[in-house]
Amino acid sequence: MGHDKRAVVLGAGMAGLLAARVLAEVYPQVLVVDRDRLTGVGTARRGVPQGRHVHGLLARGQQILDELFPGFTDALIADGVPTADLGELRWFFNGRKLAPGTTGLIAVAASRPTLERHVRTRVAALPAVRFVEETDIVGLLTTTDRSRVTGVRVQAQTKGSVPEVIEADLVVDTTGRGSRTPLWLAGLGYGRPEEERVKIDLSYTTRTYRLADPAPLRAVQSINPVSGPVTPRGAFLTIIENDLCALSLTGVLDDPAPTDPAGFLEYARSLPVPDVYDVVKDAEPLDDPVSYRYPASQRRRYERLERFPDRFVVLGDAACSFNPVYGQGMTVAAQQALVLREHLADGVADPLAFLRDIAEVVEVPWGISAAGDLAFPEVQGPRPPQVLEMNAYMAKLQLAATVDGAVTRTFMRVAGLVDPVGELTAPEMVTRVLEGADRAEAVPA
Repeated sequence: MGHDKRAVVLGAGMAGLLAARVLAEVYPQVLVVDRDRLTGVGTARRGVPQGRHVHGLLARGQQILDELFPGFTDALIADGVPTADLGELRWFFNGRKLAPGTTGLIAVAASRPTLERHVRTRVAALPAVRFVEETDIVGLLTTTDRSRVTGVRVQAQTKGSVPEVIEADLVVDTTGRGSRTPLWLAGLGYGRPEEERVKIDLSYTTRTYRLADPAPLRAVQSINPVSGPVTPRGAFLTIIENDLCALSLTGVLDDPAPTDPAGFLEYARSLPVPDVYDVVKDAEPLDDPVSYRYPASQRRRYERLERFPDRFVVLGDAACSFNPVYGQGMTVAAQQALVLREHLADGVADPLAFLRDIAEVVEVPWGISAAGDLAFPEVQGPRPPQVLEMNAYMAKLQLAATVDGAVTRTFMRVAGLVDPVGELTAPEMVTRVLEGADRAEAVPA
């Protein structure tokens, strides 16, 4: 069903770009407003503060990008981006290496700027889409009774500019975890959404290298000792485009890696396995370490509101921001874009119905990341019996995966948001987990 008016997207990150892609199927004009310069940009943007750090595009996200942009993965490969099977990367949990398990899922090892540039280029080529760059978002416009959003007030960053009005039939907020929608709602007389927070005090500290011989790392694509209660320091070391190597060191509970070169390398040496340090200790650094702090995962429960203004929706990190260690943000935004497409196909999107549907999309990844963070005893939050039971089971599952590639395969297909989470507790899987954990406990770590 087509629309004869304009849609406006607030924010040009991955969520905003994917929203614009589906909006362009039904709206003759889609304006994407962002405070950054976008055209010709191939480096990390100010509006994406985590843009210099290792990013994970989960398998389901890669599938959706190929659906929305046919040939997308092939284009990445042609641009020098490595790919591999998700279950055949070198994964470590609790300091122990998982047995490889072929999943049939593609892991894309692109830097965030490269991935975003490819998506942005494809979106910019759509006839309906236009970027409104280096422009600040001032606020929403509504009808006099405040029941319906009619547009947005913006202001260009050029000297002497004045606020302008952009009228719209639909406004989509994808401005990330700093979204002002809760404030806007309160100002319009609506309730603010409940917020759930899991404080993890995560830090990412990243440096890029050139390896004398990239072939060994290319063979495994990435080495990932994942942080957990037993081994709270972690890392993601991956070969990216142009045979460069990116290392993100992760610390939780306010244990950041230093940003001085010597301290950064010493932190890498302190990891529970030597594999990361052995790769980078003699590599050529191409930049200085840079750090990014992520205090807490945050979920805004918009779907629980009784009232919400018409012609206005929220998606991406503006609705739910996950601990980035789990790599879920871009993929969940892609899933939500498909939900938006479904609602647009039925006509004008009903905001609360849409927000309820994306809450269902969020439920599984939020459960995975929140429960994983709550496995750290120091993290504050409710731990109902099902969370305690699942965390105990996941510890056994990760142990079993060190000796059974079939467990790794199932684990990675669920973590990649391709298979349902119930696959982890299917009867055959439970048997493999319990038997594998017993075998693994008999093997020295």
